[in-house]
Amino acid sequence: MDTTRNTVLEAWMAEHGYSSNSLAEAVNRALEELTGRPGGLDGSSVRDWKAGRVTWPKSATRTALENVSGLPAVALGFVPHSRPSAPSATLQQEESDMKRRALVGGIAAAAAAAAAPGTASSRRIGMSDVNRLNHRFAEIIASDHRHGGQPGIEQRAAALAEEALNLQNAGSASQRVRSNLYASAAAFRSSAMWAAIDGRRYDIAKMHMREAQTLAEMSGDQTIKFRIWSHAGTLYRHMGRPADAFAANDVARSLNLTRRDPLFASLGLARQGAIHGAAQDRTATRRAFDQAQDAMLRADRDDYRPVWLLAFYDQAELDHLALSAYLALGDHPTAEYHAHRCLSALRPNMARSRAITTTRLTHAQLAQGDIHAATATARRVTAEAATRHARVSRMLQEFGAALRATAPGSTASQTWTEHTVGWRITT
Repeated sequence: MDTTRNTVLEAWMAEHGYSSNSLAEAVNRALEELTGRPGGLDGSSVRDWKAGRVTWPKSATRTALENVSGLPAVALGFVPHSRPSAPSATLQQEESDMKRRALVGGIAAAAAAAAAPGTASSRRIGMSDVNRLNHRFAEIIASDHRHGGQPGIEQRAAALAEEALNLQNAGSASQRVRSNLYASAAAFRSSAMWAAIDGRRYDIAKMHMREAQTLAEMSGDQTIKFRIWSHAGTLYRHMGRPADAFAANDVARSLNLTRRDPLFASLGLARQGAIHGAAQDRTATRRAFDQAQDAMLRADRDDYRPVWLLAFYDQAELDHLALSAYLALGDHPTAEYHAHRCLSALRPNMARSRAITTTRLTHAQLAQGDIHAATATARRVTAEAATRHARVSRMLQEFGAALRATAPGSTASQTWTEHTVGWRITT
């Protein structure tokens, strides 16, 4: 049987120091906690996962692995089996398309075939090419959660968008495959857009946004349309343009999938709440987050949602957005409450979100006059995040200025200055 190696899982294991045997032992312990019985996995079981011989472990094993890794199975490179038939043919096709766009594989073989001279006329492009391409999308998502808006992530995502478009000309394909290729290109371009937003490169982000919007329309994929327009709302919020932010986020929230899927509805409402906070509308902020929380509680767990949504949107992210909103409103006790909730629920791999949340918490604590707690919190931010992530760098610079203004000559101020003396801030 033709298999594709699960290089996403291999990369995650390498990053976190797991061998096949040690990961099997960790999952066995998690299985025992779940079921009361020790798991029966060994190193060969994990090697089967890595080799692609097992593409979708059993339910209990998946749950145990997700508890160990802090990631949904699809974000670790696993591929769901075929889904049961939907109530109608139309819904079945829509859900099948959504599932396939979330599948993961590698792009190396597809890129090599596309580049080979004289093969375009005879080659047939199929869903296996799309799946291999989407493998790289999972890697981009994982890099973003570790490192945030680095130019390198943006450049890789933009290059992979071009790879997806090049496949359109690499051979013959069905309309369904071509739509999926456009969706993949739009997904990569939206990740480039997000990396630019996160790195405060707003003019570049707008360029990626326009390209992503065009590709999404060509794909007809509502999930990627939602991602792009929702990102656009965040872009305009960071730029201090709340009217444009509302308009963009409203496009995302008006898509039919927000009525079908409460989790998409929840994310749209949470981002709307963050925009209301930036616009200084306290009542609308509270209402939006109450509605976002209600929608999240109604959302069932669904492994067939897009990998980008499963990889980041959960209770911790909802609290992260609430922290941003209430900090903008100047409601510092409520902001601190949401910061602690977020930090307690964050998945281990969410290094970027942890750095941003911790930095925002320092501002909430300092604004309440607790300079020593705020300084201690700020010192928990890693030097890498403090110097390489543009948003974190700027917020920590603002924190230092506010600390010196609030408590000049204090022990806390001196401690912070000494802590940062060796940093070389890059923005």
